[in-house]
Amino acid sequence: MKNLLLQSLTVLFCFHFIINYESIAQTKPDKLLLKNFRPKNIYNVPVTKIVKAKYPIIDIHSHAYANNKEELELWVKNMDEAGIIKTILLTYAHGSEFDSLINFYSKYPDRFELWCGFDFTGYDKPGYGPAAVRELERCFNKGAKGVGELGDKGKGLVYGNPPAYGMHIDNERMNLLLDKCAELGMPINIHVGEPQWFYDKMDSTNDGLMNAYTWRLDNQENILNLDDVLKTLENAVKNHPKTIFVACHLANQNTDLVKLGRLLDLYPNLYADISARYAENAPVPRYTSAFFEKYQDRLLYGTDMGFEKSMYETTFRILESNDEHFYNIELFGYHWPLYGFGLNDKVLEKLYSINAKKVLLKK
Repeated sequence: MKNLLLQSLTVLFCFHFIINYESIAQTKPDKLLLKNFRPKNIYNVPVTKIVKAKYPIIDIHSHAYANNKEELELWVKNMDEAGIIKTILLTYAHGSEFDSLINFYSKYPDRFELWCGFDFTGYDKPGYGPAAVRELERCFNKGAKGVGELGDKGKGLVYGNPPAYGMHIDNERMNLLLDKCAELGMPINIHVGEPQWFYDKMDSTNDGLMNAYTWRLDNQENILNLDDVLKTLENAVKNHPKTIFVACHLANQNTDLVKLGRLLDLYPNLYADISARYAENAPVPRYTSAFFEKYQDRLLYGTDMGFEKSMYETTFRILESNDEHFYNIELFGYHWPLYGFGLNDKVLEKLYSINAKKVLLKK
């Protein structure tokens, strides 16, 4: 009886989904909501399916997505099939939470590397620093190989427990921690700002509106803009030349990579990962591939989008192929077409693992 009821509910759900989907598809254009826009490519152009990367990969930017033993085993299986030899897990964590994650992923010590977070407890009180350094050292001795993901979208370093509102990476209270990372050889992965669309007006002129409106920052009070929060990163990188920094998501300079390029030219201790910004750069493939060519020694492959095989395959298609005008709205949330970068072998190999090995071996 239970099985019959379950089958009936499943059929009912599928029927409702189909009717709802068809209803949306048949909506008159002047009534169609942007969130329901699902364009399909009608061009008869090459479609490249790449199930395994051309070279072995170190994924420099992922998180502790597995919730149980079965998911962990599936992740490793997907990594094997995609050609991912190692994944860096940016845990944000310290204390018992970090210890628990170390224990959970210890079954595959050669496949996962865990980075811890900073302890910001008491960051707004006199004397902050020494206790946080001691906890950093404890995490290092427990197995932490780096720090991250730190995150500052303009209100301070809020990726952590507790968040450090109002304190940016260049604050003098951070000096002890940043210097200790250099001493221990622990790279720091940091997220600064968000793509420019998130700061622009939420109107018909914003071509990233489909994602920007959900994550908008234009209506936030007491927040640094994208240029200003990027400046806090530059200050920290400049003032701590022995500390390795990884600006994740291409420092969110997707619409103006020249700004990131200037920092890479000036500071040899700065790298950038490309995680979770494939869709932001895929609409401008020639501009992006030229940037990747110029800074091929400083860029790192990352995902930050779970561990599904289809996700890995989409990143390979964007990086390796010359495919044109294709969509992946479900993964990225944007409704614009994507294009492959067609990166050459030399750039790909560096992006996939050679540069990551340089960063990791600096420890």
